[in-house]
Amino acid sequence: MSPIGRPHDPTGFGAPPKGAPAPGPGQDPVRPPHREPLVRAEPPEVVVDPEAPDAPAPEVGDGPGDGPDPSVEDLVEELEAVILQRDEYLELARAKQADFENFRKQAAKRQLELTEQAAAGLAKALLPVLDALDNGVGHGDESLVPVRSQLLGVLEKEGLVRVDPVDDVFDPNDHDAVAHEPGDGGEASVAETLRAGYRWNGRLLRPAMVRVRG
Repeated sequence: MSPIGRPHDPTGFGAPPKGAPAPGPGQDPVRPPHREPLVRAEPPEVVVDPEAPDAPAPEVGDGPGDGPDPSVEDLVEELEAVILQRDEYLELARAKQADFENFRKQAAKRQLELTEQAAAGLAKALLPVLDALDNGVGHGDESLVPVRSQLLGVLEKEGLVRVDPVDDVFDPNDHDAVAHEPGDGGEASVAETLRAGYRWNGRLLRPAMVRVRG
């Protein structure tokens, strides 16, 4: 027993601390494993060739944005180019606007013409009805007078004009001559209207069928 009451350790290293891992195979159960001392690595030596040419130093102004400032003349030229391009775009926009206005007017005019043609076609389709009413009234059927007057009044409000050219000068553009009688040698005139003609909003819808004198 040692003087302090512990067993004598002949190795002089003492027992391993409590909880330490067991020594591996080939290791001294008492002596700690030998570790090599750490050696600090030296930096590699840089060899400079005295005959090698020196690298060119970067020139000032080679980077982006380091060029010379634009002159006043350059700025004026750029401004004039921008103004010219703006004027070209404005002129193109005005031309497109004018084309659109022309197209809109033509479309409206065409729509009006189609509407007029449709109305004129309907009025022309009703002319045989008016002819039948005229014949009935001409043969003394007084009951047809109100119907004839009402139908003719509605059509006249929309632009229908009755053409009855008795005693008018004969006009081959408005009159359809189907009969002829001798006259006094003067200018030919309409002696009788055999079937009334009609105009629709100033345009001839149907010529009057007439008997011409002279």
